[in-house]
Amino acid sequence: MPVVAIVGGQWGDEGKGKVVDLLAERAHMVVRYSGGSNAGHTIVNDLGTFRLHLIPSGIFHPKVSCLIGNGVALDPAVLLREIEELTGCGVKMGRLYISDRAHLVMPYHTLIDKLEEEARGGGAIGTTLRGIGPAYADKIARQGLRTCDLLSENDLRQQLRPILEQKNRLLARLYEANPLDLDEIAQLYIEYGHKLAPYIRDTGEMARQAVASGQRIVLEGAQGTMLDVDFGTYPYVTSCSPSIGGALTGLGLAPSAIAEVVAVFKAYTTRVGSGPLPTELADETGQLIREHAQEFGATTGRPRRCGWFDAVVARYAAQVNGCTAFAITRLDVLDILPKIKVCVSYEAEGKRLSRPPASTALMERCTPIYEEMEGWREPITDIRRFADLPRAAQAYVRRLEELTGCPAAIISVGPRREETIEVRPLF
Repeated sequence: MPVVAIVGGQWGDEGKGKVVDLLAERAHMVVRYSGGSNAGHTIVNDLGTFRLHLIPSGIFHPKVSCLIGNGVALDPAVLLREIEELTGCGVKMGRLYISDRAHLVMPYHTLIDKLEEEARGGGAIGTTLRGIGPAYADKIARQGLRTCDLLSENDLRQQLRPILEQKNRLLARLYEANPLDLDEIAQLYIEYGHKLAPYIRDTGEMARQAVASGQRIVLEGAQGTMLDVDFGTYPYVTSCSPSIGGALTGLGLAPSAIAEVVAVFKAYTTRVGSGPLPTELADETGQLIREHAQEFGATTGRPRRCGWFDAVVARYAAQVNGCTAFAITRLDVLDILPKIKVCVSYEAEGKRLSRPPASTALMERCTPIYEEMEGWREPITDIRRFADLPRAAQAYVRRLEELTGCPAAIISVGPRREETIEVRPLF
């Protein structure tokens, strides 16, 4: 059963979009299984540079079906804008399908997201203010609206009315904000329903049938394991499960269907927003990496915090997800550095730690313990075979394999699809 799941092995922004785009060349189906428009996958191809927030990264391949699974928090306005932009560039949308069980991001979700962050003050989580957290909260509280509700004007109004009454009471009493109008929201989402109806399907059944017929499927994760609501640096996390468990519940596949789980690691570490980042470089080296790699969020444009590769986090992510291989991206960014450090463990309160602690407060106090390796100080973007990499670059990758307990399958040496070394074919 050739199903390959792609998961983020750090704090997101690892370059999963490029890896998915690469594998999609040989796939029949690409499925986005979690997250919302707070995620952004950057694709560089002959049509230009694209930042996809909801549409799966396989959309540029004309024979690939692209599914948005039920685990995604779907903002119709963002999705329709992406559809319009891609269509304007000549990309066909006839292969795009949306789960009829995906939960909707509503106007009150984005408003509450903003008001909650403002109320937290200096303790703000650093959300993207896209309403994703409140949408998932309503999903769990059993007061969410789903894409299937867009297909009936009467059902939509009936379900929206009591929800909006409750939200307006919250807005008025807790935040002293103006109420939202039922008719205005209902009419807007009815219009969204008319536009999205051709795409809405039972995507879980589509995926299960594809598995049964032996089709090659790529499961596209968003964010990263350290942003997982259960396994990440809580509460500085996203509101869903970007790890392998989310791939199953976010689509409706059995665990036995997945043949490969590939963690994507950046060759260094980045993070957007608040929360612990033990290897963060608040110095000239961190600034050099950020500027050389153009480390700014695909969704927010915020500068990413940069640090050395954290093998404690990477090993933990490989274990949590049961990874069979990893893909390393942005290796070429390290071309400029004479020395490269790798965090092999933490020290906190007199103890050596080999995995991230559950306590975020304790993780904030962790000091990274580093190994230093030689840099290679030469460009590698044109290299296509592992054996042709500089010896220092080969040694770096091999050391990451040892530290994570996982073999390298893909090495990205540039942003474009062809700027890749495939150590082991995944299909």
